[in-house]
Amino acid sequence: MGTRREAREHALTLCYELDVRGRTANEMLADLPVPPDAYAASIVAGVDADREALDQRIGEAAEHWTLDRMAVIDRVLLRIGAFELAHHPEVPTAVVIDEAVELAKRYSTEESGRFVNGVLSRLAGELRGAAGDTADAAPDLGGDGTAVVS
Repeated sequence: MGTRREAREHALTLCYELDVRGRTANEMLADLPVPPDAYAASIVAGVDADREALDQRIGEAAEHWTLDRMAVIDRVLLRIGAFELAHHPEVPTAVVIDEAVELAKRYSTEESGRFVNGVLSRLAGELRGAAGDTADAAPDLGGDGTAVVS
């Protein structure tokens, strides 16, 4: 069993494939010779299922940027981070943001770390409260257990 950091990195590669190839998570996960770590699989499935709502949130938080103008890696990392912020309140906000920033620095452009940090910080304030503290503010969950995204 790997670490959550490794799971996020694997989820990044799988979500990148979802974005570029336009496949569903179920199709892609079923075709893998070895299933991913449970946390990576939950991220991939969640990002795929909530993509429209995540994209709306990201678009609102990314001032002067549309999703189609973003580097694919940045867009995918923002979806993963937004998903974790909304659906995994047990993961500290700082961990979600720091992990996404580190992956952006490693796999995307020179400016990506700052961009991802800024957008996820705004989203954390919306999803987890002004301080972005998971102890005091979990996302507003709908009747089906998914985060309510307005």
